[in-house]
Amino acid sequence: MISKTDFIGIPSRDGERSRQFYVETLGLRPDENARFEFWVGDTCFGIWEPEKFGMDFAPQKNAHPALHVDDVAAGRAELEAKGVVFTGEIMDTGVCHMAFFTDPDGNDLMLHNRYAPRD
Repeated sequence: MISKTDFIGIPSRDGERSRQFYVETLGLRPDENARFEFWVGDTCFGIWEPEKFGMDFAPQKNAHPALHVDDVAAGRAELEAKGVVFTGEIMDTGVCHMAFFTDPDGNDLMLHNRYAPRD
């Protein structure tokens, strides 16, 4: 019945600040037709401001979108040079590397690279 993910909602208190972070800091591809949408491969991320719809703002926690990079350490170093603060060291699970950080609204994100197949 479900065939794909249409978009991932990114809650924000300031859509312009979020757009700047995702497009300029992370380097994600902006949508040509929607100012507050951008693309990670074939997945659309959409910034929305819950308070504009009468809802309480709360950052997305513990559901880290895993943003693929070829080299987590290099990706982390590049983002740290742009002011992104990471939580802890790079995690090595035995099959992948992960580095955790948040966007300006406190939404959890991670850099991810699978370097070995699961047994």
